[in-house]
Amino acid sequence: MRLESLPLNEITVDPASLLVGFAGLIIVLLVTLTIVILRQTNSRELEARDQSMRAHAFEAEMAEMKGRLQTLAEITVTRQSEVSRALHERLDGVSHKLGHNLQESTQKTTDSLAQLQERLAIIDTAQRNITELSSKVVTLQDILANKQARGAFGQGRMEAIIKDGLPRNSYTFQAQLSNGKRPDCLVHLPNNPAGIVVDAKFPLEGFEAFRTAHSEAEQKAASKSVRIDVGKHINAIAEKYFLPGETQDTAILFVPSEAIYADLHEFFPDLIQKAYRNRIIIASPNMLMLAVQTMQAIMKDVQMRESAGLIKREVTNLMNDLHRLRDRTLNLQRHFGQANKDIEQILTSSDKIASRGRKIETLDFDSEADKIIEKREKSAKEEAAAAKPQLVAGE
Repeated sequence: MRLESLPLNEITVDPASLLVGFAGLIIVLLVTLTIVILRQTNSRELEARDQSMRAHAFEAEMAEMKGRLQTLAEITVTRQSEVSRALHERLDGVSHKLGHNLQESTQKTTDSLAQLQERLAIIDTAQRNITELSSKVVTLQDILANKQARGAFGQGRMEAIIKDGLPRNSYTFQAQLSNGKRPDCLVHLPNNPAGIVVDAKFPLEGFEAFRTAHSEAEQKAASKSVRIDVGKHINAIAEKYFLPGETQDTAILFVPSEAIYADLHEFFPDLIQKAYRNRIIIASPNMLMLAVQTMQAIMKDVQMRESAGLIKREVTNLMNDLHRLRDRTLNLQRHFGQANKDIEQILTSSDKIASRGRKIETLDFDSEADKIIEKREKSAKEEAAAAKPQLVAGE
């Protein structure tokens, strides 16, 4: 059978050659498959040997791990007992410390509660005081709201300052002048029949309106009222209380509030100048206190001058007494020296008597005792001569 060539496009393929090529390709594939199978078989044998070796190694590792686990279990048991013991000790310490801390906290809490109760008691007392003070403030507001009560309040403050600073006989409240007027206070100066007039009827209505004004118009109206009221009062003081030979040509207008005094200087300087021109000093409580202290210093100075002669006489008498005391002290010193001398002579005489007694007792009339006595007399005379210049120097 003859195989004809097969035309393929422009290429002619020989069927025999094609078969031979296919046969060769099949052989190559078979050889390759055989090699792959052999390799897989070898690899499986190697894997089997490896698995066997790994199994032995795994068994050895497992045995070793078992031993380690057993050792670890023993160590764990030992450590667990140690940890348990330490934990019990720690728990006992913590329990003791916790109990001590709780006891201290309880004591501190008790002390804090006691202090808190004391402070609450103080707060209650302060609250009661504040309540009483509030009632007093309300009463003071009621007093200041009434014109007559407000005048009495200013009069009371002025009288308290005068009484605290001046002697009782140096002032008179509501003294009657020759024109029938009665100033609130008349301060009497030493060696001067004319007193200083203190007036406490300062008009406060306009200042109350000036402080509570909410608009500019209200403030202007209140300022005008203040200027009119205070100006009239200044003129009234100048007309009523300036009497030659009976009162000083300067008077004091008392303002019972430092705030009103500050507002007067800040917003109404024209009234201050008007008062100065009329020889009237506007004084707040502090200023009146300063003026009173100045008057007190003047009165003390005059009293010291009046007492200067008496003080000089008393100092002269004191010096005379001091001289007499010195003379009597020197006399006592002389008497004391004479007494010492007499005592020494008495001792010398007693020594002589004792010496003669011993001679009579022993029948020894030698000159030794006489020498001793003479020696003592000589030393006594020397001591007396040495003491005499000291007495003269002391005199």
